[in-house]
Parts: sequence; structure tokens; C-alpha cells
Amino acid sequence: MSLEELYSDVTGKLSAWASALAEMLPNILAALLVVAIFWGLSRIACAASDRALRRMNTHQAARDLISRMIRVVVFLAGIVVALGVMNLDKALASILAGAGIIGLALGFAFQELAGNLISGVGLAIHQTWPFKIGDIIETNDVFGVVEKIHLRTSIIRTLDGKIVVIPNKTVYQNKVINYSATGARRVDLECGVSYGDDLPKVERVVKTTLEGLEGRDASREVEVYFTGFGASSIDFVARFWVDYERQPDFFGARSAAVCAVKKAFDENDIVIPFPIRTLDFGIRGGKPLGEALPTQVSAARQSGSQANGASAELSS
Repeated sequence: MSLEELYSDVTGKLSAWASALAEMLPNILAALLVVAIFWGLSRIACAASDRALRRMNTHQAARDLISRMIRVVVFLAGIVVALGVMNLDKALASILAGAGIIGLALGFAFQELAGNLISGVGLAIHQTWPFKIGDIIETNDVFGVVEKIHLRTSIIRTLDGKIVVIPNKTVYQNKVINYSATGARRVDLECGVSYGDDLPKVERVVKTTLEGLEGRDASREVEVYFTGFGASSIDFVARFWVDYERQPDFFGARSAAVCAVKKAFDENDIVIPFPIRTLDFGIRGGKPLGEALPTQVSAARQSGSQANGASAELSS
């Protein structure tokens, strides 16, 4: 093929493409206009759904998730309409068929990811799910505040400032303890008093002291129960309730209770005993050092005199 023929062929194809583009230009402009319109509609639909969900008192994670999904669906609908305007229906059908096959293959390949995504949707939109953003929870050996709920993971900030990322499937399928759901928490204060103290007096002093604590839930009674005979003390547990929104509410109430009970015990001559150890020096038990020592000294002297007598016999 000569150079002139090659030039003629190239210019002919470019001319044909230019003519086709000129013919398609109105459709392309119409398609771009459709995409722009649906893009605006997607934003309007996103804002409208967010307002509607706010009126339904849906929590933030669910609002964000549903709004994004509506926006994506509306925009994809615009893409489909735009392809139809450009007379690309067959290409669209081929694309959708290929996407279906690819999606099926990816579904088998990424089952774990798909499980986390589905669990994330359940976490975000389920009205009875036992936690929301800002709650203090314990799950999968992690205790902290829920920071975010994503489609694939949940973000929890522990009390010492660590950020823990937990897959939603793991959260969805395991036990979750929510400390913020009721807005109240019980403080259990364990202690012990000496065996010589008057137990009814101890109970009265502890109850009176804890009832006067600031921030205690006055609608619930203070409870004091003696739990057993310890090695050095008679043990008891005192229980009272406080309003609970943050972990410092619990720590502060427990600290104030310890200080108040210690002060009350000092004022009422109630003893919190140190650990006591009893040393038994008897062979059969029951003998303190004062009784066992003279016996052992006498036995040692008797053993020494017998040994001296035996030595004298041998020397004679």
C-alpha cells in the first residue's frame, strides 16, 4: 500500500468518525444533561431522606448509610437513562450481564467481606440493635466507647485511648454488653471488718454513709450484705446506683464511696484488719510459741544429758 492510499484510508476513517460524532453530539449532550440532572436529584434525595430519618429519631450511622445508598441508586439510575439516550441499550445489557457474573465470582471470593458488609447494614439500620454511637460497650474482649459504625467495621475507643477496629460480622455474631443503655450503673463496694466489730453497727454506718453520697440514685436503696468469713475479716459488699453516661461517673462514685466509708469507720472505731497469720508450733497443732518453746527446751536438755551419760560410759 502506497503512502497516498494509506493517507486516504486514514483520512476517510477520521472523516467517518467525525461524522458519527457530529450525529451523536446531540445525544451526548442530552446524556450529559441527564447525568447532571440525576446528580442533582441524588443530592436532593439524600438530603430529603436524611431529614425524614431525623424525624424518625434514627441514629446517625443509619442516617448516613441510608442517605448514601439512596444517592448512589439515584445516580446509577441516571447513568442507565443516559446510556439509553445514547442508544447504547445493547452495550448496557452486556455490561449488566458481565457485572452480574463478576459480582457472583467476587461474592464467592470475598465471602468474609460480604458478611461484614451485610452485618454493617444490620448494625446501622436495625432499630433494636443494642448499641449506637457514643455508647460504652464490651464485646470481643474490648471495652470502650463506640466511635463509628462503618459498612465493614465498627470503631471502638478504649478507655486508655486506643482505637480498636472490629469486623462487623464478629460484633454481630458475639455477645455485646451495653453499659449505657439504661443510663444507670450499680457500684459494688467490697470490704471487710474485724471479727470483734458489731456487725449490725457496721451495716448501719455503711448504709448511712453511702446514702449521703452526692450523685447517688436516691430512688434505689443502698444494699449491704455480709458475704462470708475471710482469713482475717468478715467480708461484706455494699451496693448503690449512680447515673451513668461516661466511665468517670462510675470511677468517681466508687472512689468517693471508698473515701467516705474509710472516714466513717475511723470515726466509729470500726477496724478494717490487716492480713493476720497464726504460727502453730505444736506437733499436733494448737500450741503457740510461748507454750511450745519451754517443752522443746526441756526435751533438748534431756537429750543432751542422755548423750553425756553415754559418753561417760564409753570413756570408762
